[in-house]
Amino acid sequence: MTGMTSSARPLLNRRLAEFGTTIFAEMSALALRTGSINLGQGFPDTDGPEEIREAAVRALRDGRGNQYPPGPGIPELRTAIAAHQERRYGLSYDPDSEVLVTAGATEAIAAALLALLEPGDEVVAFEPYYDSYAACIAMAGGRRVPVTLRPHEGSFRLDLDELRAAVTDRTRLLLINTPHNPTGTVLTREELTAIAELAVERDLLVVTDEVYEHLVFDEAEHLPLATFPGMRERTVTIGSAGKSFSFTGWKVGWITAEPGLVGAVRSAKQFLTYVASGPFQYAVAEALALPDTYFAAFREDMLTKRDLLAKGLTEAGFAVFRPAGTYFITTDIRPLGETDGFAFCRALPERAGVVAIPNAVFYDHREEGAPFVRFAFCKRLSVLDEAVTRLKRLTP
Repeated sequence: MTGMTSSARPLLNRRLAEFGTTIFAEMSALALRTGSINLGQGFPDTDGPEEIREAAVRALRDGRGNQYPPGPGIPELRTAIAAHQERRYGLSYDPDSEVLVTAGATEAIAAALLALLEPGDEVVAFEPYYDSYAACIAMAGGRRVPVTLRPHEGSFRLDLDELRAAVTDRTRLLLINTPHNPTGTVLTREELTAIAELAVERDLLVVTDEVYEHLVFDEAEHLPLATFPGMRERTVTIGSAGKSFSFTGWKVGWITAEPGLVGAVRSAKQFLTYVASGPFQYAVAEALALPDTYFAAFREDMLTKRDLLAKGLTEAGFAVFRPAGTYFITTDIRPLGETDGFAFCRALPERAGVVAIPNAVFYDHREEGAPFVRFAFCKRLSVLDEAVTRLKRLTP
């Protein structure tokens, strides 16, 4: 063994070797370096409701949450989550055994996949998908099986036959995201019915990321998968305060599921962060009890921003997929004479002073996403106006 050193083997676990630095870190650093407007990473540039921020300040001053909160989350927040699910969707959950608070939705995804997968299990997920999905499946030793959402009549749609064909005897779990990041697609009642029937027929678990539940536009409607026949007992539903209340830095997420599933996810979660965001949990408990007028105003504000950016991108020469949900717009750069989203996004700060994200990073089949680029519209109107002005430099 003389002469052997640790350098004989790569330092990074081979399951993570393909991922490297996230595209969000790369593009946000590029925005800072070039002084560009960052429409890449999806975080608002203004805080959420003042009364909720003050609720966090009160909790800090009163000494609530400054020490470790309970492992499952503070009772007030678990009760508020259960009440929110009941009030909005008619879903009844026991705050003590069917709700778990997590360090944002990202930890909820990680804990669910680490808990529910064995090495070799297959996970069917829609591509393009949020980049942490692929990494968490890999960390759990699972194998991801992408089903591609493809452009159809101005939006990205699911091919249900392709979904059915992707399920094999090795499939353990469906990983669903609606409203869908990055495409802005909101799954319809018919699509969700078919997904539910498939899950029941093949006895599959489902993890459903519904963090954009309050951001659906036009005629779209958010329908939690757990409300469909046979789904409550097999579905882990993920929610997020960051997306619903514009406090992304607080990192407060949650899952709701039947007790066995919550217990499994909690077993993994306790060895990740154990607990997090103590004082913020008290504030989010108050946020979830805000009246429907808050959620309606939040949606209308984002709708105005969506329409402003969509119009500007169209005028700048992009083909625009108008999203039915989330706060992202996917565009096609081919009308601009471009085909490589990576090259386009890396050059865009110098060309126009704006940063976006190449959708190809969200695909296993990179060629499927090559010409698509994502912009975030969760910014102040003045910022979006300036971004649109800059992007119009791209047109001759």
